[in-house]
Amino acid sequence: MGLDLSDRAYREQRWAARTALAAAGLAVLVPLAYGGVGGLLLLVAGAAGLGLSAVALWWTLTLRGPVRWVAGMVALAVPAAVIALFAATLFWALLVSVALWTVAVWSGRYALRGAGGSRVRVMRERKAPPPRRPYLIMNPRSGGGKVGRFSLQEKAERLGAHVILLDEDHHQDVTALARKAVAEGADLLGVAGGDGTQARVAAVAAAYDIPFLVISAGTRNHFAVDLGLDRDDPAACLDALTDGVELRVDLGYAGGRPFVNNASFGAYAAIVQSPGYRDDKIGTSLELLPDLLTRQQGPTLTARAAGRTLSAPHAVLVSNNPYRTGDPFGFGRRDRLDAAVLGVLGIRVDSAAEAAALLLDPEPDGLTILTAPEVIIEADRPEIEAGLDGEALVLPAPVHCRITAGALRVRVPRKRPGVPQRPPSLDWRRLRKLAATVGRTAVHRRGPTL
Repeated sequence: MGLDLSDRAYREQRWAARTALAAAGLAVLVPLAYGGVGGLLLLVAGAAGLGLSAVALWWTLTLRGPVRWVAGMVALAVPAAVIALFAATLFWALLVSVALWTVAVWSGRYALRGAGGSRVRVMRERKAPPPRRPYLIMNPRSGGGKVGRFSLQEKAERLGAHVILLDEDHHQDVTALARKAVAEGADLLGVAGGDGTQARVAAVAAAYDIPFLVISAGTRNHFAVDLGLDRDDPAACLDALTDGVELRVDLGYAGGRPFVNNASFGAYAAIVQSPGYRDDKIGTSLELLPDLLTRQQGPTLTARAAGRTLSAPHAVLVSNNPYRTGDPFGFGRRDRLDAAVLGVLGIRVDSAAEAAALLLDPEPDGLTILTAPEVIIEADRPEIEAGLDGEALVLPAPVHCRITAGALRVRVPRKRPGVPQRPPSLDWRRLRKLAATVGRTAVHRRGPTL
């Protein structure tokens, strides 16, 4: 009698786990066997090189003058030298090791995905009738002139939208423009612009409970990408006017100011306040970082979230839903925008040794990652410099950050690229348990099989 589908799937998962463990072990043993004692010394040299690079980078950011440039050269030269040493010494063994690691990662993720590994719940789409009086605010300078390059105004008007084109020579209050549009009968508000502009208009749409349309005409378009929109074709976002669905997403607030991506405090927030930052980001950062990282300038912050206290962090990033942190290929992306929690990332590095620990220690003391519905940022002065979706602000202390669950009705095209699903993170302890089981009990305890 043959195996049923669930039995067959379980066996595949178990053998995939065993394959992952075997491949990972061989990936370590092959270079060691090929190089002998020299192979072991190479691993030690690699770890030492990572630590030295981190120390050199710390000195590059905190010192000035000739020493800074020497440290910068070391930070670049050491990793290159370590890679060259590995390639010249191990030859084919290094290539075999890389191939084995690839097999281990693929097999391990396959096993955990089938055995109830981490899964991403897709944001629910809701059917909604097309808007009858859509109003779209467009910034012609945003994204290097995407509004004109993609003929966004012309296409939107052909679809029946009323377009408000911002004046390139005079500052205009987009919040006031959005409220005026609602007063004129708008049943949808949209923005072709940067994330900061998106956030201000989104807050108006949320306040009046009308749909909000995102057009990826900004420079980075983080919010649009996390909604599954096409950053390379902003005109495709306008398809939502005729063939769209709604997503209910969260909206973040810092000191009463809305943000769709994140609010930053500390070193980065202080740097973006500089008048020269937009014209020379690298030069301005290198000029200000030594005093900020050594605490000669800037406020001393305290962040409180989820019962934890972060004392004197150099930087705190509060995000509208948490960013991926364990997936290097999806770093800086959010799987969901409807989890009703803020992501919190705090960094404190007071010495070169602590900078090295960020790379070498799997759980460094200087890095804090957590989630919370509310975050309070305190300072030793009455005002705190902040960056909300990349825009520089100064807010009265303390700053209360909160999230409003499902506040925003975002209208998106029915057909769009979507957010790539995050593969399961490799949990080697679970893989060992799965590989060692002889029955299906352990899998059913963890979750359903596919």
